[in-house]
Amino acid sequence: MPFLGKDWRSPGWSWTKTEHGWKRILFYGHELEDNNREIDLKELCSDNKENLFVGDVCELATTKRKKDFYNNNTKSQFDFRDKWIYVQKGSTKERHGYCTLGEALNRLDFSSAIQDLRRFNYVAKLFQLIARSQLTSLSGAAQKNYFNILEKIVRKVLEDQYNPRLVKELLHDLSSTLHSLTIHVGRCVLVGNVNIWLCRLETIFKWQQQLNNLQIPKQMCNGLSFSDLPLHMQNKILCKLSDAYDIINLGQATPTLHCLSENRMLWKKLCHFHFSDKQFCRNLVLTKSDNVDWKLMYFTLQKHYPMKEQYGDTLHFCKHCSILFWKDCGHPCTANDPDSCLMPISPQHFIDLFKF
Repeated sequence: MPFLGKDWRSPGWSWTKTEHGWKRILFYGHELEDNNREIDLKELCSDNKENLFVGDVCELATTKRKKDFYNNNTKSQFDFRDKWIYVQKGSTKERHGYCTLGEALNRLDFSSAIQDLRRFNYVAKLFQLIARSQLTSLSGAAQKNYFNILEKIVRKVLEDQYNPRLVKELLHDLSSTLHSLTIHVGRCVLVGNVNIWLCRLETIFKWQQQLNNLQIPKQMCNGLSFSDLPLHMQNKILCKLSDAYDIINLGQATPTLHCLSENRMLWKKLCHFHFSDKQFCRNLVLTKSDNVDWKLMYFTLQKHYPMKEQYGDTLHFCKHCSILFWKDCGHPCTANDPDSCLMPISPQHFIDLFKF
């Protein structure tokens, strides 16, 4: 049980036992391990006799110095030891208050998640949904954390050339939202000075230019290439792609891949993967010979219905203890069969969890 702090109304501090005694755990920011950054209270109060700082005033000065250090460090990230969060929508006797979207954004370690290729698309899609409708619901600290993580996403794409199209769509939606909020709606809906948001708009525009000028270097490989594979293997690889634009872009590489990308059965499987039979009946597209044009059918259905989302790894929600977490990190569950209580959370479902 944690010791209580100085203010009896606070939830108290958390402590851990070390070889040299009990040490307080800091849940955000970085510990000031450099002794030069702190004020030596004994030296300040005793050696300099003309100094007016005594007792509690010295302690207040040290606290203010640490606070200024945290506030001035704009790149600081929230560093929580537990990589899960309790999703609460109301007050109870045990817990007061509720969980917000900004708090979840700070607690679930998205900075490390974007380094994992299984989670990169999930985080990028989630940030795109936040940019479209939930940006004004974030607190000032959460908005700062949002843009810090976004900078890491752009940097990863520029370095690894991984999925630039998805990040371009994210930046386009974010710039449209900020342009509308800063110019058409007004300043009252944004946290902070409007000049800060104008600078962020300029930064987003710079990122968009960098992504537009991105050149993917041609890899020199002396071994077996994709075009050297048999046609049936190339066709199976194309059938594993769930994004129509990836199939079209791959078909532009060689004439053989272009023929495979126009295969009627390939687009039929893609339609059945993303859409249901009822949706087919309402938007049936036929050719002159009364055959179904599955490629045109796909883009017609795409305009009217949401597509099925597929990710390598997602956040999970435990229905037993109402905790949201990354499955690899785990969470403190008291259920007899924890795996039966888990439910994968899509990016849109993540947003809906924090709508009150």
